[in-house]
Amino acid sequence: MTSIDALGYLAATLTTASFVPQAMLTLRTRNVSGISLGMYSAFTLGVALWLAYGWQLGEWPIVVANALTLALAATILITKLLVDRKARREAAGAVQKR
Repeated sequence: MTSIDALGYLAATLTTASFVPQAMLTLRTRNVSGISLGMYSAFTLGVALWLAYGWQLGEWPIVVANALTLALAATILITKLLVDRKARREAAGAVQKR
């Protein structure tokens, strides 16, 4: 491993690890009120594209980091979508009961 690869892996580790607390908090509390659907949608797509880019180049620091980040970001995004959908259904049900 070259020093450039080591730098890439270190950067990948830090940026990917930064999503772990948010994903854990989101899954534990199901509180997604502060999460922007537009931002997380664009971010998740961007990470998927970075993953494809790294794959095409054969650059493993990019591939590994973005595969893990994609899993974490997609978890948060899917949780946001599911919780918001449930809230809309509950709100519609409350309106119908009136």
